[in-house]
Amino acid sequence: MYYPEEVIEEVRTRNDIVDIVSQYVNLKKKGANYFGLCPFHNEKSPSFSVSPGKQMYYCFGCGAGGNVITFVMEYENYTFVEAVKMLADRAGIALPEVEYSKEARAQADLKNTLLEINRLAANFFYYQLKQPSGKVGYDYFKEKRRLTDDTIRHFGLGYSSKVPDDLYRYMRSKGYNDDILKETGLFFIDERGARDKFWNRVMFPILDVNNRVIGFGGRVMGDGEPKYLNSPETKIFDKSRNLYGLNFARTSRAKYMLICEGYVDVIAMHQAGFTNAVASLGTAFTSQHAMLLKRYTDQVVLTYDSDGAGVKAALRAIPILKEVGMSIKVLNMKPYKDPDEFIKNLGKEEFQKRIDNAVGSFMFEISVIRSQYNMQDPESKTGFYNAIAKKLLEFPEKLERDNYTEAVAREYMIPETDLKNLVNSMGGLIGVTTREREYDKERTRQKKEKEDGIRKSQRLLLTWLIERPQLFEKIRGIITPEDFDDELYREAASMVFDEYEKTGSVNPAQILNHFIEGEEQYREVAALFHASLSESLNNEEQRRALSETVKKIKKHSLEVKGKTADIRELQEIIRQQSALAALNITLD
Repeated sequence: MYYPEEVIEEVRTRNDIVDIVSQYVNLKKKGANYFGLCPFHNEKSPSFSVSPGKQMYYCFGCGAGGNVITFVMEYENYTFVEAVKMLADRAGIALPEVEYSKEARAQADLKNTLLEINRLAANFFYYQLKQPSGKVGYDYFKEKRRLTDDTIRHFGLGYSSKVPDDLYRYMRSKGYNDDILKETGLFFIDERGARDKFWNRVMFPILDVNNRVIGFGGRVMGDGEPKYLNSPETKIFDKSRNLYGLNFARTSRAKYMLICEGYVDVIAMHQAGFTNAVASLGTAFTSQHAMLLKRYTDQVVLTYDSDGAGVKAALRAIPILKEVGMSIKVLNMKPYKDPDEFIKNLGKEEFQKRIDNAVGSFMFEISVIRSQYNMQDPESKTGFYNAIAKKLLEFPEKLERDNYTEAVAREYMIPETDLKNLVNSMGGLIGVTTREREYDKERTRQKKEKEDGIRKSQRLLLTWLIERPQLFEKIRGIITPEDFDDELYREAASMVFDEYEKTGSVNPAQILNHFIEGEEQYREVAALFHASLSESLNNEEQRRALSETVKKIKKHSLEVKGKTADIRELQEIIRQQSALAALNITLD
């Protein structure tokens, strides 16, 4: 922990989660809890729940969950320390000096120093742009790219001079040594000396969603290579988890995001009023990028370049975006190559029309397939029909498949009945060849379903124990933390049981503090404390559910232990299994 546990707990308890979340989300009270639209994914029906009793939040749509500290971390993209400081200031709590381990202090100091150096570098590059030596860069932005001074200032654009160690000497004058400057990714430092990574380039500062400079992109002035150069990954810069322009786009009122290829396209679109444009940072679009966008929208329009590389980039991005549940359209910019060129020639009104008429991702993929076949050649034409029939089989639902079959038939003037017959015929052939594979999948599914059923029972019991601590006495001597075979579940159960033994109650929001440093762990533990429950356990069906849940967990635990038990242990397991059959737990 960065702070003593009692300090963290004071900060948490002095910040009511309903008060904090309601600053970001419109909440309405329903029963004991509050509900609203989840701020971490786009939804139409409220599935985001805030429990004043548990002092926790949970989204039944996307699985985001935690306490008041993790909410601030997630929403504001803060570190744990930053979130604690923000909440402490709000509650008027004077924090003690941060208790770092030697390693933790070094990492925190390094991150803060790198952010400060990047901030100074961005200011340095911006200043150089306005100097006589920066005229080549300024003219590039003003004359070639037609950017206004307001846009240049808004994005903090700059220039790195032709002097190869200009920035290095500036940073040394500020007192930074070579060891720390090596960590920034801004310099090459070796036995031959030191030189800047970026020189004779116009500069694009890269900001995270909290407007902190985390890296840079630079375009060379002249014919040098590479044309575009980006910061390497550092302690504060991960290309796959950041998008250029998202710090501005996240506040846009548009219901969709425009995804393009580069810095200049983003800037040109923002200047034209399309402030919902973002771009990946010199790398292919990743699942992390998709998940990041999902926090702000569930609709995207791909505005990649219209050349072959842009088409390939769009084809790679489509399945990644589909995987996280995005609705995807693809914009046609022909005869122009990119958004910047299109807007310069036809204006923002025409660009908006193209957005409005963007095609769905499936029809775009079909058009790409069509371009690979010669429709004047009968054999090639048949190949195209077979290719689209195979593509249509990607839709598992018949109704959706039929709708797209109708659309494709209409677009490419194919008799609809013939195309449907071809799809059905090809589906039958594929079905025969994949029957064994489907059988294996079914066996795997059944095994996973059984495992998931045990985990669900364990989650359910933990939730019941938290909401009704009196149930601990009902299961005493029957269920212990050791009956939770998953390591994470067992750790969480141990904390729940220990707290009850010490205090007679359970505080899940406090327990969650112990998992806050591991992102995946804290998400899963948050879900552990939010298994779906009925309003009450008073009716006969729910009484039976409690008894069956306890039996299921214990039976599974005994089966696992039986696999490695010796003769004496096996006899005890058999005895417990016999007793389990007669077990009947009631709420009376």
